[in-house]
Amino acid sequence: MKILAVSDQVVERVYSLASNGHFSDVGLILGCGDLPYTYLEFLVTVLNAPLFYVPGNHDPDFNPRDPNSKAEGGSNLDLKTFCHKNILIGGFGGSVRYRPDGTNQYTQWEAYLRAFGTIPRLLSNRLRYGRALDILISHSPPSGIHDDTDQPHHGLSAINWLIRFARPRIHLHGHTHFYRSNIAKKETGFGCTTIINVYPYKVIEFSTLDPINKEKRADHAQ
Repeated sequence: MKILAVSDQVVERVYSLASNGHFSDVGLILGCGDLPYTYLEFLVTVLNAPLFYVPGNHDPDFNPRDPNSKAEGGSNLDLKTFCHKNILIGGFGGSVRYRPDGTNQYTQWEAYLRAFGTIPRLLSNRLRYGRALDILISHSPPSGIHDDTDQPHHGLSAINWLIRFARPRIHLHGHTHFYRSNIAKKETGFGCTTIINVYPYKVIEFSTLDPINKEKRADHAQ
C-alpha cells in the first residue's frame, strides 16, 4: 500500500499534484499534526482515501461536538489504534510542554501517563493479531531521535517507551524540520522500527507482506 504522510506545513505543490492525479495510487493518508484541517479535508476529498491523524501543539483541543476541532472525513487517532486492511495503526498526539497553558502539550511524566493508557489496546491487538502495532504516528519525535535542542522541540521519552513496547515497523512523526542543522537525516533505525520524519510530506510504500520483526539496522539509535 502507498501511504501519503503529511505534517506541519501546507505545501502548495501538493494541491496541484493531488488535483492532477499524482497521488491517485495512495491508499492511506496519515497526518502527523500542525496542519490546517482544511488541508487534510482537501486530501481526503481529492484522493478518496482514509485519513488518520493526530493533533500537534498548534492544533485545537479535540471536541467531538466542535467541527472546527477535527478534520471532517478523517479519524483522530490520538491514544487509539485502528486496523485498516490488516495494518494496525496507532496514534500519539502533542508535544513536550513549553508553555504553562499550551494546547496539546505535556510534561515528560504526563506523556508517560498518556502512553501507559494505551497498554490495554496494544495488548488486545497482540492477542488478536499477534502484534501490537504496524505503524505508529505521532506529532513529536522520540527523545534523542530527530528532536532538537530548543525546549519546544525536545522529543518525548514516552514515545521511545511506546516504540519499545509496541514494536511498530515504522514510526512517522513531524514537529521538527529537517533543515535544522543538527538533524542529520530523516530516517533512523530504532530496534525493529524505522523512524521517519515526514515533514512536510512523504510518500511511503508499505507492504503487509513484509516480516513483522526485522533485524536491527546498522544505524540503530542508542
